[in-house]
Amino acid sequence: MQDDRDGRRRRKPDPERESPDVPAPGGRPRRGRDDEVGNALRSAYERMVNEDIPPEMLDLLGKLG
Repeated sequence: MQDDRDGRRRRKPDPERESPDVPAPGGRPRRGRDDEVGNALRSAYERMVNEDIPPEMLDLLGKLG
């Protein structure tokens, strides 16, 4: 494949490198880091969903309806 931006050739993706069991360049498996990020995002989303709606927002929404 040709990279349109600078004319250098790109490497084809290595399917073995994409495997979660293959260590990332830092020597750590990829899956662990992905799981940590996923868990943090799910936790933040869950906290946000469970927050109370501020009265000011409910008042504004009431004025729209």
